[in-house]
Amino acid sequence: MAVSTTAGPSAAASDLGSLLTTALLTLFIMAAGIIVSVVFAVGAYALISLILPAYKLIGAVAVMVLGVAACFGYFWGSNRLLDTIYPASGANIGANVTKANAIRPWLFLGPAIVILSIYLVYPVFNSIWLSFHGPTGQGWVGTSNYEWLARDGGFRESMRNNLLWLIVVPAAATFFGLIAAALTDRISWGNIAKSLIFMPMAISFIGASVIWKFIYDYRAEGTDQIGALNAIVTTFGGAPQAWITVPFWNNFFLMVVLIWIQTGFAMVILSAALRGIPEETIEAAIIDGASPFQIFYKIKVPQIWGTIAVVWTTITILVLKVFDIVLAMTNGQWGSQVLANYMFDWMFRGLDFGRSSTIALVIMVLVVPIMIWNIREARKDMR
Repeated sequence: MAVSTTAGPSAAASDLGSLLTTALLTLFIMAAGIIVSVVFAVGAYALISLILPAYKLIGAVAVMVLGVAACFGYFWGSNRLLDTIYPASGANIGANVTKANAIRPWLFLGPAIVILSIYLVYPVFNSIWLSFHGPTGQGWVGTSNYEWLARDGGFRESMRNNLLWLIVVPAAATFFGLIAAALTDRISWGNIAKSLIFMPMAISFIGASVIWKFIYDYRAEGTDQIGALNAIVTTFGGAPQAWITVPFWNNFFLMVVLIWIQTGFAMVILSAALRGIPEETIEAAIIDGASPFQIFYKIKVPQIWGTIAVVWTTITILVLKVFDIVLAMTNGQWGSQVLANYMFDWMFRGLDFGRSSTIALVIMVLVVPIMIWNIREARKDMR
């Protein structure tokens, strides 16, 4: 009994020491790999800048290429260093392979965990701290920012508009994406159609906003209309309108931009889900005399409902954070304010870190539950 009692703490201490040694070695290899790869990438970029100082496009391409090369160099170099420390040969080959396999996954996960901690975890705690402070982030104000938020008319307008976006955009984008996925699989030029529908996904939100701002462009009545929508209206004898300045309805004109972009995303995901439906179920429905419409809504849709829910919630998360479109097209004027743009206004125009952090936390509280549910549903589909 005395021997076993003594051996227990000794074994625990030994395991703890081994764990600390592994952790420190992992951090050392990770740090060495990152430092070497970054130094080489920065050195190469500096050399390119000296040779071609005036070519900004070449510089931009070089940054992208060197960034990818630095990532490759890190993974290759860190694995080589690990294999050097624990070689898969010699008398201790078994122990070396076991130790190397325990460390190797963390060499891949480590940089991502560090970056996420710096850019996601730290800002959350910092925002919570700032929300209890004044405009400069220094004077303690307690719950004053939250009390202001509850009474503020601009915040209520933002919440109301975000709710409107949540009702319309995910439903419309998912619906159009599902219809596009079903129809493009039934035509010979379906791949071309899919490419055209997916193309807006390659455009930035700001770029898409500029395109649609031209479509909604307004000129005084009696002058040539360069906006496509007003050109159509005037062709049929109507009066031109400043569409994005019309309160309430301008929200829907802004939503069209995001629906246009996200329909392609929904179509690609749902098209893959539709192709994964067992043919036997469809053949059985055809034998039973089901029409194409019944096959689609009663056979296909129920089988991909999990994927539809994931697409819906993914777009919902995006909608809660929508910012670029509103900023570029209305800047939150004419009753079109949304939470993210309102936060931006208080942060960079109002220079009030306390209030902007409070709004940011509201966005986070709305997004996180949906994100957790989305991840769980995605995992269910993977099983």
